[in-house]
Amino acid sequence: MRENRKKIARLGLSRAVLLALVLSLVVGIQVVAQQAQPAPGNPQQPAGDIQQPQPGAPNPESQNGQQPAQQLPPDTVRPNYVLGPNDQVLIRAPEAEEIDNRPFRIDGDGNINLPLVGHIHAAGMSLQELEADLVKRLREYVREPQVFVTVVQFRSEPVFFVGLFTKPGVYPLQGNRTLVEMLSTVGLQRDASRRIKITRHEEYGPIPLPDAVVDPEKKISTVEVSIGSLTQNMNPAENILLQPYDVVSVGRAELVYVNGEVTRVGGVDLAERDTIPIAQVLAQSGGFTRDAKKNKVRILRPVEGTSRRYVIEVDVAELLDGKGLDVPLQPGDIIYVPRSYTRQFWQTFSSVALPMLPYILYIVAP
Repeated sequence: MRENRKKIARLGLSRAVLLALVLSLVVGIQVVAQQAQPAPGNPQQPAGDIQQPQPGAPNPESQNGQQPAQQLPPDTVRPNYVLGPNDQVLIRAPEAEEIDNRPFRIDGDGNINLPLVGHIHAAGMSLQELEADLVKRLREYVREPQVFVTVVQFRSEPVFFVGLFTKPGVYPLQGNRTLVEMLSTVGLQRDASRRIKITRHEEYGPIPLPDAVVDPEKKISTVEVSIGSLTQNMNPAENILLQPYDVVSVGRAELVYVNGEVTRVGGVDLAERDTIPIAQVLAQSGGFTRDAKKNKVRILRPVEGTSRRYVIEVDVAELLDGKGLDVPLQPGDIIYVPRSYTRQFWQTFSSVALPMLPYILYIVAP
């Protein structure tokens, strides 16, 4: 009788311990799963208007937005322009009435004769250097002189390079200079677009390329040219002779963005293409992580004229099996690869349950 009671007591204790272990297992899984859940506002979880992830740099869309058409700023010449004979400059110096808001021409010897300050050899100076020289000379008469110099007439007719060139600015057009010759001088920044735009004034004739667009209202013609085509000499006609006051501009490279469960989050350059396949973008991002939900990949595409995006869902797992069609991505698209929480649950379950399995077997064993 006493033995039976002991057996019953041991059995009750075993059941109690087993129940406690199961409860701790369930609670442990819930805690780990909750920790794995992204917090509200986690950048991997798209909700509403999605901000674009970055390829190691601030958000191009949020900071620069849709790049507007480049306007030629009034101070474009300042980064690189070197003064020479026959250039005409306008000097603004409010504290010195003798030279303020008056144009002066640099003579054939490179000198400029100014009231109050005398002769200055300006040829070979940049605008900043001439300003610094004038400030230094005017300090004899004015305590804190302010001087600003602009070029109002060039010694030779200029061409303008605007945007993401290595050395943007105004360059004198001396002789017959081709587009490739000038591009080798100004260079391109690493994140510049692979297409450049040339704008020409009507009085110098239309741009002699079949793709050129003439705007009779603005009295200009424009054309876009591929950098790759130029450098590889695929179409020699694109290497046009530049004309006076041509404006050559280049914007930022167009990207699609990848976020979520991929090896490398960031932007992928479309290079010179209008679209790029989703499979190629994912491959360039290093592929999926172990927890990726491949059959629920989302494309977040901008709605034109608004700040919102609409969602296109793609089964990339089927695509990679050769059963689906590849989806072309457009500039500004975001690919979001969600996490598979079913897979994560079983991984969490196995990590919590397996270490406890020997104890459970020991308890339930007869």
